[in-house]
Amino acid sequence: MEKDKNPGAVEEREASRPRSIMPQNGGESRGEPSSPSSRSLTTFRQSTELVGRRGKGVILIVQADPRQSEATADVLEEMGYRCELVDSGEAALEAVKGNHHDLVLIDLVLKGMSGLEVLRRAREINPDLALMVIAEPEAVESAVEAMKQGATDFLLKPFNLEELRVRVFKTLEVQKLRLSHREQTRQLVRKFPFDGIVGSSDAMRDVTQRAAQVAGTDATVLITGESGTGKEVIAEAIHKNSQRSTNKFLKINCAAFSPNIIESELFGHEKGAFTGAISQRKGVFEHCHRGTIFLDEVGDIPLETQVKLLRVLENRLITRVGSNDPISIDVRVICATHRHLEELVKEGKFREDLYYRVKVVTLHIPPLRERPQDIPPLVDYFLRMYSQIHGKHFSRIDPEAMAAFVAHPWKGNVRELRHMVESLIIFAPGPVITMADLPESIQQSRKTLPNRQGSVGGLIGLPLKEVERELIRATLSHVQGNRKEAAKLLGIGERTLYRKLKLHSLT
Repeated sequence: MEKDKNPGAVEEREASRPRSIMPQNGGESRGEPSSPSSRSLTTFRQSTELVGRRGKGVILIVQADPRQSEATADVLEEMGYRCELVDSGEAALEAVKGNHHDLVLIDLVLKGMSGLEVLRRAREINPDLALMVIAEPEAVESAVEAMKQGATDFLLKPFNLEELRVRVFKTLEVQKLRLSHREQTRQLVRKFPFDGIVGSSDAMRDVTQRAAQVAGTDATVLITGESGTGKEVIAEAIHKNSQRSTNKFLKINCAAFSPNIIESELFGHEKGAFTGAISQRKGVFEHCHRGTIFLDEVGDIPLETQVKLLRVLENRLITRVGSNDPISIDVRVICATHRHLEELVKEGKFREDLYYRVKVVTLHIPPLRERPQDIPPLVDYFLRMYSQIHGKHFSRIDPEAMAAFVAHPWKGNVRELRHMVESLIIFAPGPVITMADLPESIQQSRKTLPNRQGSVGGLIGLPLKEVERELIRATLSHVQGNRKEAAKLLGIGERTLYRKLKLHSLT
């Protein structure tokens, strides 16, 4: 073999090029000596050069046959990926613990531990890891079972090189988008210290920003929106980020009490004030001194009680039912309603002076159908929360099922979505939620892009340019930002889509 004219270049290539850990042809592979530490990432793990040397991504190949794993690695390294090779399930799990792989490619036929067991345990070690399996043609059922247990994709032997390239590239691109979306959600949560508020839409960012601004004050807040949109979550977040956070936060649903009872609940009563009042009782305002009261469905308070509530808000004084002695209280009030208070004022069912007193600051939460981009992060949030609560190991929801979630109208808003995810956690086999797990009503939502007012924010009456913009935005939400898939659904070329995205200032 001719010597390289630049020995330094050879030395540099030898140091950076991973080699096989499995001997071939008398202990040599591709003309390079084999060693237990070769073709391993150990030499640059935790190094400052890690990002620069990982190439397009780091792939762990788990195959019992060294020649097959070498051939697989050759193809992937030509594409710019870094590869680490192991030949057993035990070695694979040890490697996964290092948490430096982007993808694990697992042959279902291994020495000792089965590929399915490796997949299951690898998913437990790192729930965010992308996993692909390789199976024999007669083992299709095992490959399907692997998908149910969290595999991203599978390849059946014998597969051609182009198929390997395409499937690996697609898997890693989807993984990159998913992790990027999750990081954006985490950054949003870090930016605004409000636990439980999840969403990336402009509408929710505006609500969160305004809530953050008002939290440090004692201003009365009115939160409006349909039932189930999360008004109580916003109210509690304001309290937790206020100077009253160490004191009580009490929630009262005004629609749950009859006109004869609600006044006593709010302001308390003296012994003998009415039949059944066998002892003195403090109301929630007195009980919540120096804290925050959340009056949900404030529009349902009777007119005679509204007068006393107005007095509390203006003078910070309450009077128990059956007493003439005013009591000074220090309470912040946050109100919420799904009703239009302006119309109730016109109908004489809500006092105008009280209306202006409770709406010092107004926060409006749009229905979920008008902010479909909030659905994926909400699903991810509830998936993790209820998996932990119910002791399950659900890792994700597949793209087709997520598209069905995005397409569904969710008339019950976030509350309905939350309950649906919890139900799936309880009854779905897991660890991946698929279309087959969804109720028929949600599956139907995916089959067509609904043509209903409100599904893309209400298109009736909008200029054609705005209709096109909303349709493109909604379609991108359906396919989780996949522009190629969006162009296919819209029936246009990718270049045309890119031009329209620029035209409409969509990213």
